[in-house]
Amino acid sequence: MEVTSTVRAGIAAVALAVVAFVAVLGAWLAGGGGFDIAWLPTWDARLAFRPDGLGALYALLATGIGGAVFTYATAYLPRHLEHEQRPQADGRRFHALMALFLVAMVGLATAQDLLLLFLFWDLTAIASYLLIGFDRQHREARLSALMALLVTGVSAVLLLIGILVLRAEYGTTSIPELLGRAATGPAGPAVTLAGALIAVGALAKSAQAPLHFWLPRAMAAPTPVSAYLHSAAMVAAGVFLLSRLHPLLASSPALLDGLLAVGVVSMAVGGLLALSEDHLKRLLAYSTIAQYGYVVTMLGVGGAAGAAAACFYVLAHALAKSALFMTSGAVTEATGGKALSEVGGLAAAGLAALPLTIGFFKDELFFKAAAGRGLWLAVAAVLSAALTFAYATRFWTGIFLGRQRRPARALPRLLVLPVVVLGALVVAGGVVVDPFAALAQAAARVTAAEPVQVDAAYHLDLRAENVMALATYAAGLALVLGRPALTAALSGFRRLGQLAGPERVYVAGLAGLNRLSNAVHDIEVRDLRARVVAVLVPAGVLVGVGVAATPFEGAYLVGSFSQGDAPLVVALVTCSLAALVVARLRQHLALALGMSGVGFSLAVAYSLLGAPDVALVAVLIETLFTLLFVAVFALLPRRVLRREAALAPHGSRRFRDPIVGAVSGVLVLLVVWAALSRPTPTDTTASRQLALAGQAHGKDVVTVILADFRGLDTMVEITVLVVALLGVAALLRRGRLW
Repeated sequence: MEVTSTVRAGIAAVALAVVAFVAVLGAWLAGGGGFDIAWLPTWDARLAFRPDGLGALYALLATGIGGAVFTYATAYLPRHLEHEQRPQADGRRFHALMALFLVAMVGLATAQDLLLLFLFWDLTAIASYLLIGFDRQHREARLSALMALLVTGVSAVLLLIGILVLRAEYGTTSIPELLGRAATGPAGPAVTLAGALIAVGALAKSAQAPLHFWLPRAMAAPTPVSAYLHSAAMVAAGVFLLSRLHPLLASSPALLDGLLAVGVVSMAVGGLLALSEDHLKRLLAYSTIAQYGYVVTMLGVGGAAGAAAACFYVLAHALAKSALFMTSGAVTEATGGKALSEVGGLAAAGLAALPLTIGFFKDELFFKAAAGRGLWLAVAAVLSAALTFAYATRFWTGIFLGRQRRPARALPRLLVLPVVVLGALVVAGGVVVDPFAALAQAAARVTAAEPVQVDAAYHLDLRAENVMALATYAAGLALVLGRPALTAALSGFRRLGQLAGPERVYVAGLAGLNRLSNAVHDIEVRDLRARVVAVLVPAGVLVGVGVAATPFEGAYLVGSFSQGDAPLVVALVTCSLAALVVARLRQHLALALGMSGVGFSLAVAYSLLGAPDVALVAVLIETLFTLLFVAVFALLPRRVLRREAALAPHGSRRFRDPIVGAVSGVLVLLVVWAALSRPTPTDTTASRQLALAGQAHGKDVVTVILADFRGLDTMVEITVLVVALLGVAALLRRGRLW
């Protein structure tokens, strides 16, 4: 029964992918489509979706490859759950999360508003976290999921800040309007800053150096997750964002140079680590870092050639890499081996940007764009492509050639068919490239914001890209043959990264934050006073810094005093005296009455300031709480109350508490005094709020603010109280049962 329900969930996910693929393809062929409705009117943000050329490319990859991977997962997952000794019903959750990720990627690719894009961006991070940690019984899976979430989640905050900076600069979050306004002139400092923040978030998502370390660790996820998220979907989201906002980034040469530098470093780091890796999936993960480094490099080159190469490269890479990940999973399922040293002797094949494959054209366009930038980048492109040739050849020969080290068992058709289909597309793209080139060309037009021609064809001459391809094959073959001599150097490079690389920094930083959190927790849970101090001291330091950094001239005004102010002064003085008395009292009943004196004095002040509704609420609350305190004290044993009342502060607390209270009080006085010294705003905001109070069904603006602006806050507070009461009731009931 459980297997049947899991299979049905898988079939539903496949059907969703197929329907979404047909819908996106139909909308793109029909010339766009989509819809645009109001969402956040005050921010001028809209629910706008449109599958333009760039959106169609990434949405078709997410749905098309998603359909192949989901089909593969229907056969893979029952076996995986059986190996892990987990109930088959867990497969329904897996398929639901994969479908959720597909929806998030399609929304991300077609969103035409930055705030809407950010919403789907975070949704992909959440779904990715849950999928990487799907095998939560393994500590490695949980830690890997946390690492992916922290790296991509923290960088997403930078993305959000960049979006807000752009909105402040241009007054909109609509992507078409934003790019149109950015095209009117060179980027200012604010736009460059926003572009840099957005680029960091995107590069972290695409696992580019130095924030690449999370991707190999994410290989703890089941193989369908790696084949989908970490080759054609989530990791592609970063370069998609760079492509979507490329006209904005291109307005700053410094940003393009930064992308170029990061891309070249990622190509080198990913390629060298892939060449030295033995684990099947981690080898492909390092390869993905390098391959998306190619894309980032081309976006750094910019122009029509760079955009064409970047978009075509994403398309070709997604088809090939998804097939390779599923191949590694099928090999592991057939042999039980997870490393190249554990498998071998199954078949013979090779695919590393060879002619008659779509990979040849991706490298051709890459070489053409690199050669147009300069000799140094052309040399770097050849060396990086040679690394790709070497580790791709090593992957395939390690699996399919040589002595058979493990017996291989037959595999279900659905574990083989998706690989065959994607492999056929890779070969078909090398023979009939026009449909793929048309899709990449439409995407490149959006990226470059100008007409782009994707010229993917075989040229039997000695043009630069052909010479670079021949040099790549020669250098790649030399790396394959000479790899035994490079083993020590590659191992040293890996050890250097482990000792002083970014992952080591991440682990050390996370451990330091944990120690800090534990120390703060130990301070806070010691007693109520310590918790109050832990809140007041940092707040006081921040306020003190703000006061010290703020000009004092005109900040603190002393107003006039008239006879009509006497009642208010009496109420406030009474409140202050009551507060001082409460600080010295020890008897519980006297404490309750003293605290009620503070509240009733403030209620008098509210009424004198013209807020009778607020005063009435304050009187009601103070009365209820006073009666509640008195009732609780009446129920408590007298000996407990006497013992607590006899306690006196000891040690450093005798001096610490008065000092903290005095400093906090002075700082609060300064803040309140400065706020009251500012003149009443004369703009239309306050008058508009007053005028709209009636439309919000409130008699005064204070009621409207409490009901509307703080409605969610109040609901959360009520929820907390209800949960606490339910907990207390459960404990009391359990005590009676004992």
